[in-house]
Amino acid sequence: PPLPPSPHPSENLHATPSSTAPGSAETIVLRLKFLNDTERLVRVRPEDTIGCLKRTFFPGQEQQVRLIYQGQLLRDDEQTVSSLHLSNNSVLHCHISPYVTPQTPADAEATDQAHASLNMGNLMMPLFLFMLALLWYLQIEYHQYFMPSATVCLASITVVFSLVAFSVYRR
Repeated sequence: PPLPPSPHPSENLHATPSSTAPGSAETIVLRLKFLNDTERLVRVRPEDTIGCLKRTFFPGQEQQVRLIYQGQLLRDDEQTVSSLHLSNNSVLHCHISPYVTPQTPADAEATDQAHASLNMGNLMMPLFLFMLALLWYLQIEYHQYFMPSATVCLASITVVFSLVAFSVYRR
């Protein structure tokens, strides 16, 4: 069975039980660097996946761990160490979030769509357009209640709204 994460930053850990002895050509030593500038040296095999690294070194926290290599977030848990071209002493930056994060791009996309559909900002332009249309209807039907200055203000607001709407939707 894999060893639990070490509280000592410089202790070598093996990613799989079938790892060979330290110094063997079949294993790679990676440096896991954390936000508090501590490091942990771990020994992995080239065929180990990112998901395997997370499960081995962060048991129970796999969904909360983000690994970053050369500024790129490693989202695909099926990528192998060799496919990422990791070599001895390569640095993987680790961020452990207190919240569970979606792991697959499809989950992240679904979450983004849900947030976009709940965004009230998307409804502001149609709502403002509805209010302007209602005010124009009332101004035409009940013109006796509108002073000329109110009509001028309504026309000015309509022009400004039209310019804003065209500039926003023109992109």
